[in-house]
Amino acid sequence: MRMRWVIVSLLFFATTINYLDRAILGVILPEIRDKFHFGLQAYGTIQMVFQFAYAGGSLLGGKLLDRYGTRVGYGIAAAVWSLAAMLNAFAGSAFQFGLFRTVLGFGESANFPACSKAAAEWFPPDERATAMGIVNAGTNLANIFGPPLFILIAFTLGWQVCFAIMGGLGFLWLPFWFLTYRLPKQTGVAARAKLTIGEVMKYKQAWGYGLAKFLTDPVWWFYLFWLPTYLTDVRHFTPQRRGMALMIVYSISAVGALMGGVVSSFLMKRGWTVGKARKMTLLFCAIVMPACTLGVVVQDVRLAVLLFGLATATHQAWMTNLFIMPADVFPSQAVGSANGFGVCLGGLGGALFSGIIPGTVIPHIGYVPVLMGMSCFYIIAWFIIHRMMGNLEMVTLREDAPDEALLAQSRA
Repeated sequence: MRMRWVIVSLLFFATTINYLDRAILGVILPEIRDKFHFGLQAYGTIQMVFQFAYAGGSLLGGKLLDRYGTRVGYGIAAAVWSLAAMLNAFAGSAFQFGLFRTVLGFGESANFPACSKAAAEWFPPDERATAMGIVNAGTNLANIFGPPLFILIAFTLGWQVCFAIMGGLGFLWLPFWFLTYRLPKQTGVAARAKLTIGEVMKYKQAWGYGLAKFLTDPVWWFYLFWLPTYLTDVRHFTPQRRGMALMIVYSISAVGALMGGVVSSFLMKRGWTVGKARKMTLLFCAIVMPACTLGVVVQDVRLAVLLFGLATATHQAWMTNLFIMPADVFPSQAVGSANGFGVCLGGLGGALFSGIIPGTVIPHIGYVPVLMGMSCFYIIAWFIIHRMMGNLEMVTLREDAPDEALLAQSRA
């Protein structure tokens, strides 16, 4: 039992470092964009290539995790994204930022598939969402303390030092990971062949998960990449005020990440099925999300910051439950590939809705239509999950049941 929480702690810190590395550019962009002479459209292109790399890397990352295991696969990914984060310190143009962010996205894409796979390896179903809620809170810890820290370092030591320090944190984490992580001892369980992403794609449950991420991942990416610029350009926040506002937003968000896992785990301990507990939690989030997004239209800046915090908290509660669904539905030999497929579609959605569209549309029509429209994606995603993933029952894989009738039933 003690070892479970050691593993969760390692995953939590890795996720925190992951998000520190990806958030830096958006936070300090208002201070450096004039130096490199690129506007919102160029910034949208940089985020687009990051997301495409994130999508493509997730396919390889899921395969890497299933073939070589969580310990080795995750360690390699962390080394790649940490090196890429440090290389951003040497960027001298928008093109070079795009190049280094491409490598960053490629490495970072394995983070949540690895965390979900580790949770499936170490935790029973009724505790996995709580574990993922703790891990997912790492994204918020990074965004709580990251923005004011980035701004402080950028103004005192220079923006290059900021990238170098944050990227170096991953290399400090790596030795602890390799020395600590091992698979838990399991008796009477034979090793099973790993499924490829192509084989996992034959199941409609994988498509339900992937399409839900395609629709809802971009909302989080939008807040992460565009909220600092929005606060500067529309609300006219100073750098210090912007850093404080982002700290408040993501402090509220951290509560949502934890509560999303706690609520569904609590319902399951009260006798609810996995499917009912997960889907009712998701439905509540989907209904609340459009109201939370009103922060983009209210006049009072304090209320706007509060609503942005509630919106990100609602998203995190949603995502805590969505992250763990591949482990609910697929046996362990397919969890990495199923997660990789979902992260791929989420990355493609992010490239479209947090890269291409905002960079092209926001300069002409503003932030309101983009953000309000995306807040309605959660309802659509919930219906997709309901129809394609059903009650989140474990599928029967070919090697578990050679009978084609059983295989057909699991795909139906």
